[in-house]
Amino acid sequence: MLILILSGLSIIIGIVALLIGSLGLIRLPDVFCRIHAVGMIDTAGASFIILGMMIYEGFTLVTVKLLFVGIFLFFTSPIATHAVAQVAHKMGVEPVGRKLTKWPFEKTTATHRPGKGK
Repeated sequence: MLILILSGLSIIIGIVALLIGSLGLIRLPDVFCRIHAVGMIDTAGASFIILGMMIYEGFTLVTVKLLFVGIFLFFTSPIATHAVAQVAHKMGVEPVGRKLTKWPFEKTTATHRPGKGK
């Protein structure tokens, strides 16, 4: 009974995390914010779902396979999101609402500089 509760709770946490990440995918303004939201939450949500399946299954060959799938997702998900962000940057996609300058190397006309207060 305890195993059923723990596995169900872990799977529910994973599903809620994935739903929150998909909400961020819809609501956030640009590709970089969306990649950040989905990349972080996707790994956590999938990890919780895999953990729930591992708890439910007990110690079997299926658990070992799920562990390998979890390790694979843990390492490849951040790499994939980084690759998408790199391609978007190389294609010239700029973040919405932000003007990125190389301050202090470039002169800026803005009155607010990072780290200098208001």
